[in-house]
Amino acid sequence: RTAKKIVDGGVAVMGHIGLTPQAISVIGGFRAQGRTATRARALLDDALRLQDAGAFSIVLECVPPNVAHAITEALEVPTIGIGAGNGTTGQVLVYHDMLGMSSHPHHEEFMPKFCKRYAQVGHAITEGLEEFKKEVSDGTFPGEEYSPYVMSDAEKTSFDKLLAKDAAERVKKHEETEKILKLAEEYDQFSLYGSKDNE
Repeated sequence: RTAKKIVDGGVAVMGHIGLTPQAISVIGGFRAQGRTATRARALLDDALRLQDAGAFSIVLECVPPNVAHAITEALEVPTIGIGAGNGTTGQVLVYHDMLGMSSHPHHEEFMPKFCKRYAQVGHAITEGLEEFKKEVSDGTFPGEEYSPYVMSDAEKTSFDKLLAKDAAERVKKHEETEKILKLAEEYDQFSLYGSKDNE
Protein backbone atom coordinates (compact mmCIF):
# COMPACT_ATOMS: atom_id res chain seq x y z
CA ARG A 1 0.00 0.00 0.00
CA THR A 2 2.78 2.40 0.90
CA ALA A 3 4.63 1.79 -2.37
CA LYS A 4 1.45 2.32 -4.40
CA LYS A 5 0.65 5.57 -2.63
CA ILE A 6 4.17 6.85 -3.29
CA VAL A 7 3.97 5.84 -6.96
CA ASP A 8 0.51 7.39 -7.30
CA GLY A 9 2.04 10.57 -5.87
CA GLY A 10 4.45 10.72 -8.79
CA VAL A 11 7.57 9.37 -7.06
CA ALA A 12 9.53 6.53 -8.67
CA VAL A 13 9.88 3.52 -6.37
CA MET A 14 12.54 0.81 -6.40
CA GLY A 15 11.45 -2.16 -4.28
CA HIS A 16 13.81 -4.03 -1.93
CA ILE A 17 13.27 -7.57 -0.62
CA GLY A 18 15.37 -10.23 1.09
CA LEU A 19 17.80 -8.76 3.60
CA THR A 20 16.67 -5.22 4.31
CA PRO A 21 19.33 -3.61 6.55
CA GLN A 22 16.90 -1.00 7.83
CA ALA A 23 14.87 -3.84 9.40
CA ILE A 24 17.67 -5.94 10.94
CA SER A 25 16.17 -5.54 14.41
CA VAL A 26 13.04 -7.28 13.14
CA ILE A 27 14.66 -10.08 11.12
CA GLY A 28 17.30 -10.89 13.73
CA GLY A 29 20.43 -9.27 12.32
CA PHE A 30 22.27 -9.47 9.01
CA ARG A 31 20.95 -12.87 7.92
CA ALA A 32 20.32 -14.40 4.51
CA GLN A 33 16.65 -14.61 3.57
CA GLY A 34 14.53 -17.03 1.53
CA ARG A 35 16.42 -20.22 2.43
CA THR A 36 13.28 -22.29 2.96
CA ALA A 37 10.73 -23.03 0.25
CA THR A 38 7.93 -21.28 2.12
CA ARG A 39 9.94 -18.13 2.77
CA ALA A 40 11.28 -18.14 -0.79
CA ARG A 41 7.75 -18.30 -2.16
CA ALA A 42 6.76 -15.44 0.15
CA LEU A 43 9.59 -13.35 -1.30
CA LEU A 44 8.29 -14.07 -4.82
CA ASP A 45 4.83 -12.93 -3.77
CA ASP A 46 6.31 -9.79 -2.20
CA ALA A 47 8.11 -9.01 -5.45
CA LEU A 48 4.95 -9.46 -7.51
CA ARG A 49 3.03 -7.17 -5.17
CA LEU A 50 5.73 -4.50 -5.46
CA GLN A 51 5.56 -4.77 -9.25
CA ASP A 52 1.77 -4.46 -9.16
CA ALA A 53 2.17 -1.41 -6.91
CA GLY A 54 4.23 0.25 -9.63
CA ALA A 55 7.85 -0.31 -8.58
CA PHE A 56 10.13 0.23 -11.59
CA SER A 57 12.76 -2.24 -10.31
CA ILE A 58 13.40 -4.50 -7.30
CA VAL A 59 16.58 -5.12 -5.30
CA LEU A 60 17.11 -8.74 -4.19
CA GLU A 61 19.57 -8.90 -1.29
CA CYS A 62 21.19 -11.96 0.32
CA VAL A 63 18.92 -14.67 -1.10
CA PRO A 64 19.78 -18.03 -2.74
CA PRO A 65 20.60 -17.76 -6.47
CA ASN A 66 17.76 -20.09 -7.53
CA VAL A 67 15.25 -17.97 -5.62
CA ALA A 68 16.55 -14.73 -7.15
CA HIS A 69 16.42 -16.33 -10.62
CA ALA A 70 12.82 -17.51 -10.12
CA ILE A 71 11.76 -14.06 -8.96
CA THR A 72 13.51 -12.39 -11.89
CA GLU A 73 11.82 -14.76 -14.35
CA ALA A 74 8.41 -14.03 -12.81
CA LEU A 75 8.76 -10.26 -13.09
CA GLU A 76 8.54 -7.89 -16.02
CA VAL A 77 10.50 -5.16 -14.22
CA PRO A 78 14.28 -5.60 -13.79
CA THR A 79 15.91 -6.95 -10.64
CA ILE A 80 19.20 -5.85 -9.09
CA GLY A 81 21.09 -8.45 -7.06
CA ILE A 82 23.44 -8.07 -4.11
CA GLY A 83 24.51 -11.41 -2.68
CA ALA A 84 21.82 -13.10 -4.78
CA GLY A 85 23.71 -14.95 -7.52
CA ASN A 86 23.98 -14.12 -11.21
CA GLY A 87 20.37 -14.78 -12.22
CA THR A 88 19.23 -11.20 -11.66
CA THR A 89 18.96 -8.50 -14.32
CA GLY A 90 21.82 -6.45 -12.86
CA GLN A 91 24.23 -6.32 -9.94
CA VAL A 92 25.24 -3.84 -7.23
CA LEU A 93 27.82 -3.73 -4.44
CA VAL A 94 28.59 -1.14 -1.77
CA TYR A 95 31.47 0.70 -3.39
CA HIS A 96 33.27 1.28 -0.10
CA ASP A 97 33.65 -2.51 0.14
CA MET A 98 34.31 -3.36 -3.50
CA LEU A 99 36.98 -0.66 -3.81
CA GLY A 100 38.63 -1.20 -0.43
CA MET A 101 37.95 2.33 0.75
CA SER A 102 38.00 1.33 4.42
CA SER A 103 41.58 0.32 5.20
CA HIS A 104 41.40 -0.22 8.98
CA PRO A 105 42.42 -3.83 9.85
CA HIS A 106 39.15 -4.62 11.64
CA HIS A 107 37.21 -3.85 8.44
CA GLU A 108 38.38 -7.14 6.93
CA GLU A 109 36.51 -9.02 9.66
CA PHE A 110 33.19 -7.49 8.61
CA MET A 111 33.37 -7.79 4.83
CA PRO A 112 30.19 -9.46 3.50
CA LYS A 113 30.79 -12.98 2.15
CA PHE A 114 29.26 -12.05 -1.19
CA CYS A 115 31.48 -9.01 -1.70
CA LYS A 116 34.39 -9.13 -4.10
CA ARG A 117 37.09 -6.48 -3.75
CA TYR A 118 38.05 -5.11 -7.15
CA ALA A 119 40.51 -2.36 -6.21
CA GLN A 120 42.05 -0.20 -3.49
CA VAL A 121 41.47 3.51 -2.90
CA GLY A 122 42.98 6.39 -4.86
CA HIS A 123 43.76 6.21 -8.57
CA ALA A 124 42.47 2.61 -8.77
CA ILE A 125 38.83 3.62 -8.06
CA THR A 126 37.99 4.28 -11.69
CA GLU A 127 39.69 1.04 -12.75
CA GLY A 128 37.69 -0.94 -10.18
CA LEU A 129 34.36 0.51 -11.24
CA GLU A 130 35.07 -0.26 -14.88
CA GLU A 131 36.03 -3.85 -14.07
CA PHE A 132 32.86 -4.36 -12.00
CA LYS A 133 30.73 -3.08 -14.89
CA LYS A 134 32.50 -5.41 -17.33
CA GLU A 135 32.06 -8.52 -15.15
CA VAL A 136 28.36 -7.81 -14.58
CA SER A 137 27.83 -7.24 -18.31
CA ASP A 138 29.55 -10.47 -19.38
CA GLY A 139 28.13 -12.55 -16.51
CA THR A 140 31.44 -13.32 -14.80
CA PHE A 141 30.27 -11.75 -11.53
CA PRO A 142 28.81 -13.12 -9.40
CA GLY A 143 29.80 -16.76 -9.84
CA GLU A 144 29.30 -19.53 -7.29
CA GLU A 145 32.08 -18.13 -5.08
CA TYR A 146 30.09 -14.95 -4.46
CA SER A 147 26.67 -16.65 -4.27
CA PRO A 148 27.00 -18.24 -0.80
CA TYR A 149 23.36 -18.53 0.21
CA VAL A 150 21.97 -21.90 -0.80
CA MET A 151 18.96 -24.05 -0.07
CA SER A 152 19.12 -27.73 0.80
CA ASP A 153 18.13 -30.11 -2.01
CA ALA A 154 14.91 -30.91 -0.16
CA GLU A 155 13.97 -27.23 0.12
CA LYS A 156 14.81 -26.69 -3.56
CA THR A 157 12.46 -29.52 -4.47
CA SER A 158 9.72 -28.09 -2.24
CA PHE A 159 10.22 -24.62 -3.74
CA ASP A 160 10.02 -25.99 -7.29
CA LYS A 161 6.74 -27.71 -6.39
CA LEU A 162 5.35 -24.47 -4.98
CA LEU A 163 6.32 -22.67 -8.19
CA ALA A 164 4.71 -25.37 -10.33
CA LYS A 165 1.33 -24.98 -8.57
CA ASP A 166 0.54 -21.65 -10.19
CA ALA A 167 3.07 -21.53 -13.03
CA ALA A 168 0.40 -21.06 -15.70
CA GLU A 169 -1.26 -18.27 -13.74
CA ARG A 170 2.07 -16.45 -13.31
CA VAL A 171 2.85 -16.79 -17.02
CA LYS A 172 -0.54 -15.26 -17.82
CA LYS A 173 0.06 -12.47 -15.32
CA HIS A 174 3.53 -11.88 -16.78
CA GLU A 175 2.06 -11.52 -20.29
CA GLU A 176 -0.66 -9.16 -19.06
CA THR A 177 1.88 -6.99 -17.25
CA GLU A 178 4.11 -6.95 -20.34
CA LYS A 179 1.21 -5.68 -22.46
CA ILE A 180 0.31 -3.00 -19.91
CA LEU A 181 3.90 -1.76 -19.68
CA LYS A 182 4.26 -1.78 -23.46
CA LEU A 183 1.12 0.29 -23.87
CA ALA A 184 2.33 2.69 -21.17
CA GLU A 185 5.68 3.03 -22.93
CA GLU A 186 4.02 3.68 -26.27
CA TYR A 187 1.79 6.29 -24.63
CA ASP A 188 4.80 7.99 -23.04
CA GLN A 189 6.59 8.10 -26.39
CA PHE A 190 3.49 9.52 -28.07
CA SER A 191 3.14 12.17 -25.37
CA LEU A 192 6.81 13.10 -25.61
CA TYR A 193 7.23 13.23 -29.36
CA GLY A 194 3.68 13.57 -30.67
CA SER A 195 2.23 11.57 -33.51
CA LYS A 196 3.81 11.42 -36.95
CA ASP A 197 0.64 12.96 -38.35
CA ASN A 198 1.49 16.19 -36.52
CA GLU A 199 5.02 16.45 -37.97
